[in-house]
Amino acid sequence: MIKEISLGIGLAGVIFLAISGYDVVPILFLLMAAGILIYVARSRGMLVKSFSVAPANASKVNFEDIGGQATAINELKEALDFIINQDKIIYLGIRPLKGILLTGPPGTGKTLMAKAAAGYTESVFVACSGSEFIEMYAGVGAQRVRQLFQTARDTATKLKKDSAIIFIDEIDILGGKRGQNTSHHEYDQTLNQMLVEMDGLKVNDKVKILVMAATNRVDMLDPALLRPGRFDRQVKVDLADRSGRLEILKLHCRNKPLSDDVSLNEIAKQTFGFSGAHLESLANEAAILAMREGCAEIKQHHFLEAIDKIMMGEKLEKRPPREELERVAVHEVGHALVGEKVRPGSVSMLTIAPRGQALGYMRQTPENDSYLYTREYLENQIQVLLAGSIAEEIVLGNRSTGAGNDFEQAIKTAGQIIKSGMSELGVVDPDILPADLRHKVISSIIKEQEKKVKDFLGSLKGAIKQVVNVLLTEEKITGDNFRKLINSFSIARPQI
Repeated sequence: MIKEISLGIGLAGVIFLAISGYDVVPILFLLMAAGILIYVARSRGMLVKSFSVAPANASKVNFEDIGGQATAINELKEALDFIINQDKIIYLGIRPLKGILLTGPPGTGKTLMAKAAAGYTESVFVACSGSEFIEMYAGVGAQRVRQLFQTARDTATKLKKDSAIIFIDEIDILGGKRGQNTSHHEYDQTLNQMLVEMDGLKVNDKVKILVMAATNRVDMLDPALLRPGRFDRQVKVDLADRSGRLEILKLHCRNKPLSDDVSLNEIAKQTFGFSGAHLESLANEAAILAMREGCAEIKQHHFLEAIDKIMMGEKLEKRPPREELERVAVHEVGHALVGEKVRPGSVSMLTIAPRGQALGYMRQTPENDSYLYTREYLENQIQVLLAGSIAEEIVLGNRSTGAGNDFEQAIKTAGQIIKSGMSELGVVDPDILPADLRHKVISSIIKEQEKKVKDFLGSLKGAIKQVVNVLLTEEKITGDNFRKLINSFSIARPQI
């Protein structure tokens, strides 16, 4: 109503001046310019910026809905208890935590944990992203930071809540180290305002505010943001282990009809390195595959196919020529034979169906999740990587460019041996190691493993051809069937 009245009065004034003989063209020009500026400012969110606000329990996410993160949840709950037990912390003279930083790889559940925290403390939940605060116009980011905290206070007061949680996703954009952007100081001003707002949080505030943030690049954050009194706690939300993956799979399969042959424990075993988001996608893709086949239940082979799809991509329609397909089969069988030798029972799947950038692949499953590796283990990995190309040479008489990525990984693994102090050089600094010496040691490591693989596969030329014939016919061989094949061929496997 006020805007309409002001517009009417202004228009009447312009008409009166025109009737009185004044030149109103400059006035009209200025009004038009002001209107354009206001329009541009509004379109860029300079003057009006709304944040996603949800009252307590609105998202209906609780900690029981998050699997595989028991340690992180317990640490987070301990920090959240400061909000719940406010009277107790005042009595003990405890300074409340102002900020909690969730760190870890993408897809591990950091945002879900923030939403669950709001429900756990019955707080208002205000969510935003770090990119929402960065603009080319000076002062806009700082204004939005002030507005963010004010929105949290006003919403909590309106809903008669005494606490609010502000969640900033990808805070490394907002809280990056100052001085890195030399073109203008908008980034620095925005971060400075964030620091001021967090410093202003007091234990006796009418609305208690806890700032939660998430990032997978904690190394990029400004040290002032991480000091005690701002982000007091860092909660590591890491990739789940095998039991954690099983827990996550059970959560995502609650609403899905599973066949009796489904072993979620086996699926968890084969998904080392998968995040919670990957596992959710895995369960969803398995259901989609079951629907495509017209199945009423999701079967084990649907999950196995979904693993391949997530790791490698969708199957491609293109089919290589027969000669090329045979070379791919020889290559993958070489990988599988050496993989089965160095770690019996580890081969999970080998196929010549093109997916993503790969014409074929062999997938291994570790017996247990491993985080520390010996030199023997790394050398075995190099042998598996070299086996495909060497099998081509033994069976077909030459090698191909298909092993380029294998060689890159083999060199990287050999470099890891040097970096870890397990080479003949002992403990060295890789950054100051002469390039020619590094090359010499890596070449020595790879040539030694190459000789072992040649000795092993040299006596298995006939067996390789027999497995290749089966693979060309069936396109895919599971690990169990592969082991049955090599046992039926009575392959004498010499020691590597």
